[in-house]
Amino acid sequence: MNKAGKKREREKRIVALMIGLYCRKKHGATGKNEFCPDCIKLVEYALFRIDRCPFMETKTFCSECQSQCYKKDMREKIRNVMRFSGPRMILYHPATAVRHMIKDKRKRGRK
Repeated sequence: MNKAGKKREREKRIVALMIGLYCRKKHGATGKNEFCPDCIKLVEYALFRIDRCPFMETKTFCSECQSQCYKKDMREKIRNVMRFSGPRMILYHPATAVRHMIKDKRKRGRK
């Protein structure tokens, strides 16, 4: 798998983790890979968009993308997930959260 493919897969994994955390805490879903019907739709939509992203090779994170490829209602749902799950990732997935913070710090240093 090439670098862009690995990045795409990592982004998909992180988004699914964040939606799963949100769903368990906000909608009472149980189990690591269980989602409520609304969150199933959201995760499927997010993974679909990530698979088709033309900017994956050049952007740092989906949350920083300016192209706004999500439909308005889905964009609001994913923002709610990110606002809720982002700070909690340090408790539930510390390695992923630390890696994200390091990449973000490096990116900000380049501005």
